[in-house]
Amino acid sequence: MGIVLKQTAQNTIVTFIGFGFGAINTLFLYTNILEPTYYGLVTFILATGAILMPMMSSGAHNSLVKYYSAQQEEEKHGFLTLILLIPLLVIVPLTILLWLFYEPIGEFLSVQNALVKDYLWYLFLVGLSLAYFEVFYAWAKVHLKSVFGNFLKEVFARVCVSVLLLLLYYEVISLEFFFQALVGVYLLRTILMKLYAYAVHRPVLNFTFPKDSKQIVGYGLLMVLGGSVALILLEIDKVMINQFKSLDNVAYYGVAIYIATSIIVPTRAMHQITYPMTANYLNAGNSFELENLYKKTSLTSFIASGLLFVLIILNLDDLHILIPEAYRDGFYIIFLIGLAKVFDSMLGNINAILWYSKYYKWVLALGICVAVLTILLNLWLIPIYGIEGAAVASFISILLYNLSKLIFVKLKFGMLPVTNATFKVFATLLLIAALFAMLQFPFHPLLNIGLKSILVVAMYLGILYRFEISEDVSGVLSKWLKKRVER
Repeated sequence: MGIVLKQTAQNTIVTFIGFGFGAINTLFLYTNILEPTYYGLVTFILATGAILMPMMSSGAHNSLVKYYSAQQEEEKHGFLTLILLIPLLVIVPLTILLWLFYEPIGEFLSVQNALVKDYLWYLFLVGLSLAYFEVFYAWAKVHLKSVFGNFLKEVFARVCVSVLLLLLYYEVISLEFFFQALVGVYLLRTILMKLYAYAVHRPVLNFTFPKDSKQIVGYGLLMVLGGSVALILLEIDKVMINQFKSLDNVAYYGVAIYIATSIIVPTRAMHQITYPMTANYLNAGNSFELENLYKKTSLTSFIASGLLFVLIILNLDDLHILIPEAYRDGFYIIFLIGLAKVFDSMLGNINAILWYSKYYKWVLALGICVAVLTILLNLWLIPIYGIEGAAVASFISILLYNLSKLIFVKLKFGMLPVTNATFKVFATLLLIAALFAMLQFPFHPLLNIGLKSILVVAMYLGILYRFEISEDVSGVLSKWLKKRVER
């Protein structure tokens, strides 16, 4: 776990920096500089681009991670060439379709919000840039070089957006240029990721593809469904709100969702390095290390995500005071989605275990059923309950999907991520939440958030260290304390 902890720590720092800029953008800059309608349009463009990403990548990044370690050295150049070409199987036909049927597609997406029709190519370009970014990022990750790519993914785009919003505020750029530049940022990010990936290991174009090319392409195309399922669970609610409610509601929902999804920041950082390791263990048939990684990633992710969930809920009233009033009615959305994300994190690297194993087809079938359920629940609940209905739909879908994956891994691999330490962490979180729920400070909201967070974190880490609940966390804290004593 040494390289996992090292790169996870680096990725976590980078991801939290990115989250900091994202929080500034989401809670303060977007909400005060853009009208809710245009902020909703930004959310819709990025959410739709994210949903298009797995389709436009044709699952090439998943194939790269799964099959790279199994390739012979002399086949790797042909393998990478194939990976670079696979996305074109979807991108080229999709480009032609959008060109020929722009009007009907635009009419369908703009039933409730006419503004959307003028931005279809923006959706396409964001999806394309996200697709090839993931391909080049996967190339770096299989060489266990994940930090710079994570910086580009989590920090670069958000810093650029902060600059663009400030330029818009001071009327240096127009609103239309802002949207164009937003797309340009994602394209530039992909180019930078490509340059870094080639610096890690420069490819040589070789059209002598591996013998198992058919299997590689087939797996990638199947993983389009897997990636789409994951993103449907994450993003489809924002897209479907556009079909029933005004873009303002997309903006309000987006703010609440951003706050809730901050819970998975450490887990996402850990996945950048644990996913390639999971694929290696599966390819090598190393079930002992696989189970060990499964349990450790589960516990570490639960420790981090549980703490963030408690911090958010305890500080939510103060946080809401800091943002415009229109964005404050999101407690139930944050609570439901946050709870789902904690459960998601507690499953550790389960997605990698399923995607890179021989059982991925069964999981895809299961995921498709859940995706259909998600869409049906949104169609039912959004017209009745609005954005709260979208949150309930997402919560039910994520809960059922995660339970299904948990049971599937237990049946096929004989592994569960839960240990005695998991229950100790759960009890600690309940105790801290109960104690600090009654503690209110009378100061400025920022000071209140800071004070309460420091006290919560100190008590939480103190309990984890004192009772040695997590070997990894205790090890990190011991090293830190030793350095402080030596100074």
